[in-house]
Amino acid sequence: MGFNPNAFFAYLTNTYLLLGVVVTIWLTIVPMAAGVVLGLGIALMRMSRQRWVSGAARFYIWLFRGTPLLIQLVIIYTGLPQLGIRFGVVTSALLALTCNEAAYLAEIMRSGFLAVPDGQRDAARALGLSPRLTLMKVVLPQMLRIIVPQLGNSVNGLLKATSITSIISMEELMRRGQVLMQVRFEVLEVYAAAAVYYLLLTSLWDVVQRRLEKHYGRGHVLVVTDTA
Repeated sequence: MGFNPNAFFAYLTNTYLLLGVVVTIWLTIVPMAAGVVLGLGIALMRMSRQRWVSGAARFYIWLFRGTPLLIQLVIIYTGLPQLGIRFGVVTSALLALTCNEAAYLAEIMRSGFLAVPDGQRDAARALGLSPRLTLMKVVLPQMLRIIVPQLGNSVNGLLKATSITSIISMEELMRRGQVLMQVRFEVLEVYAAAAVYYLLLTSLWDVVQRRLEKHYGRGHVLVVTDTA
């Protein structure tokens, strides 16, 4: 049996698959937002002068960056129940994606913090700003501008990584495609339609990312010009 174009185009407008696209979108947005918050905390811990605080952050990053997301997901969903800790499919998927993403975002944010010139902190202290205000008003805005490209790439990667949650029957795009494939045995047509959906989502995000980079890049140029 060859490729069936009619079936392929039918899957592109299949309501069941389209609902999977919606799940994939929010399964990307929620862990990314939570990962940014958690990653920021871990990045600040990583730069702490307290060795036990910095060590705890290093261990977290080492653990979640050094093991596959698939293993983390399976441990959370099927391993923790053996210890009396149970999570549903959705919670397990969100928890695994968030914890994994936070480890990578923490290092991205730490590099952004280190890229902010020390003179900016010195100037803030000279103006009498507290460490908290220095972080919120001076360092953090500049750090975010620096890491916009890396954050954008992380969103792109996370969007595709959501497909791994199909292993625990999370009803996202890949899982719904697998269900249709098992019912109708049109493997190539289903996966081709799923690939088109992923390409569409990543392409749309690429447009958003380019605009964000242009916006923050323009702001950076203006600051330099005004300072000069």
